[in-house]
Formats: sequence, C-alpha cells, structure tokens
Amino acid sequence: MTEPGPPAVSIIVPVLNEAAGIVAMLDALQGWRGHCAELIVVDGGSTDDTCALAAPRCDRLIDALRGRAAQMNAGAASSRGALLLFLHADTTLPPDAPRLLASLAARAPVWGRFDVSLSGAHPLLGLIASCMNWRSRLTAVATGDQAMFISRDLFAECGGFPVLPLMEDIALSKHLRRVQRPACLASRVVTSGRRWEEGGVLRTMGLMWALRLGYVLGVPPARLARWYRHTR
Repeated sequence: MTEPGPPAVSIIVPVLNEAAGIVAMLDALQGWRGHCAELIVVDGGSTDDTCALAAPRCDRLIDALRGRAAQMNAGAASSRGALLLFLHADTTLPPDAPRLLASLAARAPVWGRFDVSLSGAHPLLGLIASCMNWRSRLTAVATGDQAMFISRDLFAECGGFPVLPLMEDIALSKHLRRVQRPACLASRVVTSGRRWEEGGVLRTMGLMWALRLGYVLGVPPARLARWYRHTR
C-alpha cells in the first residue's frame, strides 16, 4: 500500500490552560484532518484539562517550553506540511481557508496572514480590527491574531520565530519582509476581543501602541513583557 504524502498545510496551535475553549476550537478544524492538513497542538505546561481535551482532537499533541515562540517552533519542527499555519487558540478560520491555504501551499515560497475581525460587543472593536488590517498592509508586518502562515522552507531559512517573551510575530515579520512582501488575504479570521473588553478597549489599545513604540525604539522585549504583565 502506498503511504500517503505529506499534507499541504500544518496547523500549529500553541496552548496554555485553554480548557474552557479548546474543544470548540479544535472541533471546528476536524474537517481539515486527513483531507489537506494535519493538526498539531503544542502545550506549554497547562495545569488544567487542556491536554486531555485536545489529545483526541488533533494529529499530534506535543510538549514544549512555555512561551508562544518556543511552542510554535516546536510544532513546526514536528510538522510535515508544505505550508505552516500558526493559529491562536482564540482564533477561528474563515470557511474558505482550506481552499486559500491549499492554493498558497503550491506557491512556495510565500508568507502572509488573513485580515482579522474581533468578536465582542464593544462598538470600537470593528474599528480596531480595520486599523490592524490596514496597518499590516502598509507596514508588511503580521501579528499572531491574524493567523500567520509561512512556507516550510522559508520558515527554516529564517530560523523560525525568535524566542522572545513578546513581539516574536513582529520580529519574524520584519525579517520576512526583507525577503518578500506578505500575502494579505482579505478573507477574515475571527479573534476573540475578550482581552480588549476585559482590560478596557481604549486602555488596551493604548497599551498595544505603547508596546509597539517601545519595541521600535529598542526597548528589550523582556522589559516590554514585564510591563505588559504588570499593566494587564
């Protein structure tokens, strides 16, 4: 019997104590498995039921050092797909994502992200999402909330995500944009606006801009991470 070839897409989901939402998130991806994609969950040391709930709903569940960059790099190292999709546990892909990503997998090298919508009741969340999308187009910088994707070989050439406590997505984007512009897909993922609403939408928006400005000005990511945790 001929062994099946590698999948077109590897979906890599870093998690830490996501028991409350991981079942719904992974159940929404079950149609991908065995079709065009493999689903890899990377746990960073959860102390709740995340691993028990995720294990039967993914192709591989692996452990890694805590930290989104380290977890995503570990997932990439264990993957087989031509295109790597890094998906946060609070982000939902659009219905046309399988078709779009399968097409992009055949166009290596490529990297990019989706447009994003923020779920929630606050009226400013739609404006914030639109600003995120336009800023990303203008600067050629993608964020994790936008479901970044990268060709396997291009990811390896860049050395993966820099292992930083914060801004690992921004750092990798700045490296990648020197190679080529990102593919900015107008189809929208939906990312939870919970952190915005819980922290106060205007206050959180100010915090995010301050962190970005600090990073641009050369403030060490470790210091920014401490500031982020303290402020949150």
